[in-house]
Amino acid sequence: MTAHLADSAFLRACRREPVPHTPVWFMRQAGRSLPEYRRVREGTSMLAACATPDLVVEITMQPVRRYSTDAAIFFSDIVVPLKAIGIDLDITPGVGPVVGSPIRDASGVAALRPLEPSDVPYVTESIQALVKELDRVPLIGFAGGPFTLASYLIEGGPSKNHDRTKAMMYGAPELWHELMDRLTAITLAFLRIQVAAGASAVQLFDSWVGAVAPADYRTYVLPHTSRIFAGLADLGVPRIHFGVGTGELLGLMGEVGADVVGVDWRVPLDEAALRVGPGKALQGNLDPAVLLAPWDVVEPRARDVLERGRVAEGHVFNLGHGVLPSTDPDQLARLVDFVHEASAR
Repeated sequence: MTAHLADSAFLRACRREPVPHTPVWFMRQAGRSLPEYRRVREGTSMLAACATPDLVVEITMQPVRRYSTDAAIFFSDIVVPLKAIGIDLDITPGVGPVVGSPIRDASGVAALRPLEPSDVPYVTESIQALVKELDRVPLIGFAGGPFTLASYLIEGGPSKNHDRTKAMMYGAPELWHELMDRLTAITLAFLRIQVAAGASAVQLFDSWVGAVAPADYRTYVLPHTSRIFAGLADLGVPRIHFGVGTGELLGLMGEVGADVVGVDWRVPLDEAALRVGPGKALQGNLDPAVLLAPWDVVEPRARDVLERGRVAEGHVFNLGHGVLPSTDPDQLARLVDFVHEASAR
């Protein structure tokens, strides 16, 4: 990593160092809210796009060009490593990941083999090209958390209640831990491949882990997530952990080894700082739906997030989940400018 890159506001905030302004990037900043994204994706499936380096580079760069965000997020999907090891799945427009043969027994779990760099050459190629193109803008690599991946694999697709997932977790704990062990190894390998190619930070999206109660998180999820963060420690890059609906889990998420804890919009950042505890930066957490309102509603809300974020030892401004597809790109551009100006030290 170059000195210029290491000195970026985003990486400094992740390390809880002084920053010239609060850095900002958005989850799903590359995607359906951008007309240029819809143009380049036309006629190409999501998984095909993720495996085409030229497209990955272009899509990752689009929001950086348009908004001047302080970081880029690698354009990919959490199911890419599962597809790469031969799981029969596809991403169905309007639905999400759909698994051909859901995993519900020991033979299904046994079929999950480790991920090798040779399974995802397009990831390495895309990131190497992106790092050159981004120059002084850090690239965030990412992967799905093991609970979220397990839920897709067991349910066969998105689920409201994660009932089959929890049935395995509670009713067949040995099988559950074996599944989580394998997904943990795959996730760790996927993140290490991205850092080896040049990613400056990584984010673990455990999107659906908020479905789990704290005591169950400690028993069934935390040991596996901790292994991922411990397995990245030697790489020296900031590690971010994010889940949705995780207000009750923030203290536990502070324990698993991430450097930055992402907070959704349900818990104010000053309260989140108390729950997470010392020694962590926070990321978040404007409600993405606020951006659908007029600017005179957005501005005071964004200012409130910045004010509360001052309580944290480091703060990366973000939304409390991904950019909604119907968001006006001009609102996001205006928000980036506002965060930079309002927080200038």
